[in-house]
Amino acid sequence: MKKRTENKTAALKHNNFVRGRFKDDISEITANFTASLDIDKKLADFDIDGSIAHLCAIEKAGIVNEKEKKDIEKALLRIKEEIKSGELILNKKYEDIHMNIEKRLIELLPSSGPKLHTGRSRNDQVSVDFRLYVKNEIKKIAGVLLSLRAELVSAAVLNVETVMPGYTHFQHAQPVSLAHHLSAYYEMFTRDFKKLTSAYETTDVLTLGSGALAGVDFDIDRSLEAEILGFGKVSRNSMDGVSDRDFAIEFNFALSMIALHLSRFCEELIIWNSFEFGFIKLKDEFTTGSSIMPQKKNPDVLELIRGKTGGIISNLISLFIMMKSLPLAYNRDMQEDKKPVMESASTVYDSLSIFKEIIKTVEFNKDVMSRGLKNDTVYATDMATYFVKKGLPFRKSHEAVGRIVNYAEIKGKKLSELSLKEYKNIIDIADKDIFNIFNPETSVNSKKTIGGTAFKQIKKTLKDYEKEIRNDKQFLSSLK
Repeated sequence: MKKRTENKTAALKHNNFVRGRFKDDISEITANFTASLDIDKKLADFDIDGSIAHLCAIEKAGIVNEKEKKDIEKALLRIKEEIKSGELILNKKYEDIHMNIEKRLIELLPSSGPKLHTGRSRNDQVSVDFRLYVKNEIKKIAGVLLSLRAELVSAAVLNVETVMPGYTHFQHAQPVSLAHHLSAYYEMFTRDFKKLTSAYETTDVLTLGSGALAGVDFDIDRSLEAEILGFGKVSRNSMDGVSDRDFAIEFNFALSMIALHLSRFCEELIIWNSFEFGFIKLKDEFTTGSSIMPQKKNPDVLELIRGKTGGIISNLISLFIMMKSLPLAYNRDMQEDKKPVMESASTVYDSLSIFKEIIKTVEFNKDVMSRGLKNDTVYATDMATYFVKKGLPFRKSHEAVGRIVNYAEIKGKKLSELSLKEYKNIIDIADKDIFNIFNPETSVNSKKTIGGTAFKQIKKTLKDYEKEIRNDKQFLSSLK
């Protein structure tokens, strides 16, 4: 009983340097329930960076002198190293990473250490740390996303003239270039890259100096803090500054879209890898075996990426639900903002990293893809175009080709096996050149509008992609 009382006293003693208003310490169960250290310990470096920037501002404001500034900065850098090395054991009894660092600072500098928190609140401290974290994650994820886009372009360049069946409603539709198919995902991931850069701009606002909600009473140079921390803007309203989590929601939306596009791509690759399709072959390193069936090579990595997408989307929803009813300004609910962001950021980064390697090493079975065009109903739209060019209105042409397809099915023949006489019995404007349409290259190269699957158009588009990648790489390197 005595030992339990001692543990409780030790667990609650940390409140002494902030408790002023309270007669009693919070209960042990409350201390455990409100602790966020397991999550926000990832903010340690950002918290120290933010504290050093704030230290420069309070020195300029005359709150600490030059010696005190040097001592505090040295101590903060020491704490950063102690955390990295594991020498400083972070303790849940100090609730969060911010209090752990401040407590250690005061232990090292009992006289000057307590001055650091002058002119800031934990509300704006949390906000600036979180924004620094999100900015850093955006740059990391945008970087690997850019690498994936580059791998897709490389694969597309090698497969411009690889023709395969294109699908709608999961039915054979029209012949397309494999490069054109891959380029569709390039477009998705390019939009995702833009969403990330938009989220970066939303996040790139310094909120330090907002205080608890009303601003601060000291002459804090917020522009100096922004410059030191690499923020492009300074927040214009202190209440919004401490309570805004739009940047986190926007970031998680971008992550959800990336995961969605990865999931769609994974689904196609899983299908293409199946025995029934055989369009691709995955490297052994990205597959697993069966515990009972020795012949199996399961596409588990692709399945896991697809499966994890649900959790990422759920994290976005949880942020919306958390914020939907909160009045101004800060509310403790917002402590729950970091876990869904950090989980999704980590999952998306890992998913992109391994998926990039899958795309880099996947083997496309071109002959198998080509065999998928032997069901020559895939040329039915080309046939309708053929009759339009002979002067038949499209709707009448569409109807005539439908009758031809139905007739071929009844006769158990391919369209290319029908005789000219059989074609003329259905539509008399058919001529011997109708058999020229049963050619995959002729089909794809007839789709020569901008955005079409014609080889010439694809090559031009891929040149544009390569230029985009160079520009985006340069832009990404310019972000602070």
